[in-house]
Amino acid sequence: MASHDFDVLIVGSGLAGLSAALHLAPTHRVAVITKRQMQDGSSAWAQGGIAAVLANDDSFEAHIQDTLVAGAGLCDLATTRFVVENAPAAINWLRELGVPFTQEGEELHLTREGGHSARRIAHVTDATGAAVQRTLIDVVRGTPGITVFEQHTLVDVITSAKLGLAGQQCLGLYALDEATDEVVTFRAPHTILATGGAGKVYLYTTNPDTATGDGIAAAWRAGCRVGNMEFIQFHPTGLYHARAKSFLISEAVRGEGGRLLLPDGTRFMPSHDPRAELAPRDVVARAIDFEMKKHGLDCVLLDISHQSPEFLHEHFPNILAYCAELGIDITKEPIPVVPTAHFTCGGVLTDLSGRTDLPGLYAVGEVACTGLHGANRLASNSLLECMVFARAAAQHIASAPRMQIPALPRWDDSRVTDADECVVISHNWDELRRFMWDYVGIVRTNKRLERATHRITLLLAEIDEFYANFHVTRDLLELRNLVQVAALIVRSAQLRRESRGLHYSRDYPNLAAPAASTFLVPPVSQ
Repeated sequence: MASHDFDVLIVGSGLAGLSAALHLAPTHRVAVITKRQMQDGSSAWAQGGIAAVLANDDSFEAHIQDTLVAGAGLCDLATTRFVVENAPAAINWLRELGVPFTQEGEELHLTREGGHSARRIAHVTDATGAAVQRTLIDVVRGTPGITVFEQHTLVDVITSAKLGLAGQQCLGLYALDEATDEVVTFRAPHTILATGGAGKVYLYTTNPDTATGDGIAAAWRAGCRVGNMEFIQFHPTGLYHARAKSFLISEAVRGEGGRLLLPDGTRFMPSHDPRAELAPRDVVARAIDFEMKKHGLDCVLLDISHQSPEFLHEHFPNILAYCAELGIDITKEPIPVVPTAHFTCGGVLTDLSGRTDLPGLYAVGEVACTGLHGANRLASNSLLECMVFARAAAQHIASAPRMQIPALPRWDDSRVTDADECVVISHNWDELRRFMWDYVGIVRTNKRLERATHRITLLLAEIDEFYANFHVTRDLLELRNLVQVAALIVRSAQLRRESRGLHYSRDYPNLAAPAASTFLVPPVSQ
């Protein structure tokens, strides 16, 4: 079985992972390990843009305040200031790499999104993530010092404790090579988890199929704390259509005047919040959920047809074209939309350098809980967080003394066999996503969470037995991680006896004081 030695291992090929790789490549031998192809992560799906204070009539303090308000009292002020103040430099770095941001004359065109008090969203029409990702992939492929391993799925990180060595240290990782069907050993003194979120734990999500919580689950098993896992952001406006999979209608559509309507044309957001369609995502998602349940609807409507066709072609060409393929002319008719799981606000706890509880292990991007998002992520702060913390982690690694890593054992699968019934995995996957949607969605109750806990307990036992006795596959690894993440989400939700931000409980509808984050500590025996 193969083994590899590097200075830094980066798991994930989205904006966080590729940014970190580019910052480290001049001085370190870097491996980028991604379970599908480089462009298949969540970053490429981001439509809206990247928030940064770039206009003369805007300020860092305003961006900070907007983030704190959206985060419902749980944002860490030092983290928020750190990210906001580093935002303009992050945008400039991308421009230097060649990202073709939309211009307005000689200046960047800045749009506005829900929760923002000013126009501060730099974007590439309505496909910012895809444009940024294409640019970074091209640069990475041409950068010496970066080796890319596609079709390699993270199995687990390797720790000194698991090898019976003294001290606490991440020594590398095991990854399943899809081409050879073998588990490969990667050794390095520094490992960065940039694996994204866990949207696939839900039945309906805007996330790609890669968003299975791999880094969160692996860090938890390695002894790292997680935080605020109950806060799952549901994007208010996923496209509702039988042939549409995971396609969201950008926040910017509402930012540019889009109105949410009932089927009879009634506009309903002003009765839910004075900010109407520009309210934060949690408010809008709950309002849509309320109206759908009240009226027995499968979806609501988002109407931007009052804008000129020229405006829509200029600002939302991808949304316009995709809807047209489905027979929806957004220049003349509203778009059917429904809330859908979108962003994991919690994750692996880190400091301002991206360091986790385990020395040598870092977490950057959606996999991490930095304190920026609190109880609800402000629109377009996520790509920004990826870049700022990628640079911070790279700087910390660059300043660290060089370490010698002991030889690592190869993966032992001598006592396992090939699974005879893969249908067990697909059945458990479907069951998990459905009951998470039904019981741990936008609105929660104690009874629903208890039901979810019961089912998760059964699934954990079944999957652990499966994992111990059969050869690992990508499907099995992803299911194992999703069930572990589901357990963390439900446990965190049970501990929060209030309604705050993205967590809304019918049993505890009010805010509790003081505001406090939810931290979970893994058992020592993991």
